[in-house]
Amino acid sequence: MNKKFITGIQSSGTPHIANIYSIILPTISYISKINKNYLFFIFIADLHSITNYQNNNTLKNNIYKNAATWLSFLKFTKNVYFYRQSDIKEINELFWYLNCFYPFNRLKLCHVFKSNKNNLNTGVINYPILMASDILLFDINNVIIGKDQKQHIEITRKIAKIINNKFKENIFIIPKYKIRYNYIIPGIDGNKMSKSKNNIINIFDDKENLKKQIMNIKTTNKSIKSINYNKIKNTILFKLYKIITNKEEFTYLKEKIKNNKIGFYNIKIKLYNYILYFYAKQRKKYYYYINNKNIINKILYNGYKKVNKIAKKKIFFIKEKIGLNI
Repeated sequence: MNKKFITGIQSSGTPHIANIYSIILPTISYISKINKNYLFFIFIADLHSITNYQNNNTLKNNIYKNAATWLSFLKFTKNVYFYRQSDIKEINELFWYLNCFYPFNRLKLCHVFKSNKNNLNTGVINYPILMASDILLFDINNVIIGKDQKQHIEITRKIAKIINNKFKENIFIIPKYKIRYNYIIPGIDGNKMSKSKNNIINIFDDKENLKKQIMNIKTTNKSIKSINYNKIKNTILFKLYKIITNKEEFTYLKEKIKNNKIGFYNIKIKLYNYILYFYAKQRKKYYYYINNKNIINKILYNGYKKVNKIAKKKIFFIKEKIGLNI
């Protein structure tokens, strides 16, 4: 049986720098380097996004923005399945089955529960179970995630073990996780980068808005000559520059800083110009897809047809084991 990878990003807007560097680029790297017998399931997590629902048009536009972002990076091969979460009805069916085997009290220990107590709906509480369904339905071996999703994969593993032990059979594969950064990528204010906090860098934004985001990266009001290199390297700007730029560019910047030949303003300008140059191809493709949504629809439909066959086969197997097929 082919080994399988999976990953997805919530459709709550255009994926930002943290999404790109922790999820999208590692996925592209795995696809290009790993044995062609591996399968890659890449999905738009639109069901997850409605835990913080806004309105109909916003949700639709965000789905297209998410898809356009992925498509600006992806090169399709026969082992890449790109689809929309809500198109696969079996995900919701498995979601219900998993809920019936996992203790509610354990969910209350999750950070997603603790961090949303003031805005808590049932969807937020059950978010980790839906994520488990996304994974277990397709017998996934490896899940590409950001560091903040690690706890959810542990829940997925626990659910799979509980059910396997219950029926004394390996109904589900126990997935592992792949994390590129062992830390959470900061936003321009130093907190976790998040659309809800409006502290993101969106490489697909228009030039004026992108420049504003870069210029708003938190720094001290001191000139670079008044503080030493060891203090500069702990700033948000320095950390983001290291994450975003390539090794050659970052090494060049370090030398400029050590020789007191560049200030915070010019570092931001360099970062802005780097993004425009380095991601020019992706920006062009992104706007092509945004302006041709019919093409996105066709790509997602083709992905649905491939994935749906796998989902139907697995859900039939699960229902048989539970005792629902008569």
